[in-house]
Amino acid sequence: MYETFFGLTAKPFQLNPDPAFFYGSRGHKRAFAYLQYGVHQSEGFIIITGEVGAGKTTLVRSLLEQIDPEQLVAAQLVTTQLDAEDLLRAVAMAFGFPTRALDKAQLLAELEAFLVSLVPQGKRALLIVDEAQNLSGRAIEELRMLSNFQLGNQGLLQSFLIGQPQLRQLMQGPELQQLRQRVTASYHLGPMDRTETQAYVEHRLRHVGWAHDPRFEPGAFDAIYSFSAGIPRRINTLCNRVLLAAMLSEEHVINAANVDATADEI
Repeated sequence: MYETFFGLTAKPFQLNPDPAFFYGSRGHKRAFAYLQYGVHQSEGFIIITGEVGAGKTTLVRSLLEQIDPEQLVAAQLVTTQLDAEDLLRAVAMAFGFPTRALDKAQLLAELEAFLVSLVPQGKRALLIVDEAQNLSGRAIEELRMLSNFQLGNQGLLQSFLIGQPQLRQLMQGPELQQLRQRVTASYHLGPMDRTETQAYVEHRLRHVGWAHDPRFEPGAFDAIYSFSAGIPRRINTLCNRVLLAAMLSEEHVINAANVDATADEI
């Protein structure tokens, strides 16, 4: 709607994670570097946590876009409110093979055979588990057991666990001591600061052809940061509504009062 009014090529503040809009704040760059490091290391677990809407899923999708499928077979698991055995089935399905008629022993054998089959092809497997804070301790332990699959000295499956801060608490459980010893790197993605928040908004606008219409006054960015606390999803929600309100009012300048009025409605 407002895209045409402001001469934009698309919606700049959509809520669906889109790696094309990735903005590298200090925190996001560092988290992404940890993911890249994990891919390079090709073993162990990488843990990335962050608040709801911090940009974790966008990070993962940006990583998946860079992965060479000729070298790495990546699978992403999002539905994590599963018991241990259902998790194994979900992992198998994420890698693309049927599991209905298999008991747990057969399922593990099929998974191992699949992972071993990648080695002669010069490939290895990466499992990315999103919303990992929803996993039970037993389910996470099953993931550790999968990391035991080896061919010679080569690990066959690497896992990245992505989740909300509760995941860090879950990882401290005594039953997960062995898994903690296999964590290669861990990073908590915090919110952006005021300067990064403004740069984030302008980055997304420029990506869709923004020519400073509407013009944002400095106080508007102060108000955006005050409401959002530097959380990308909250910024997107607010800015999307701010632009819509500006269009409806036929305004081409956005100030703090405009932002505050919209924030009060959310």
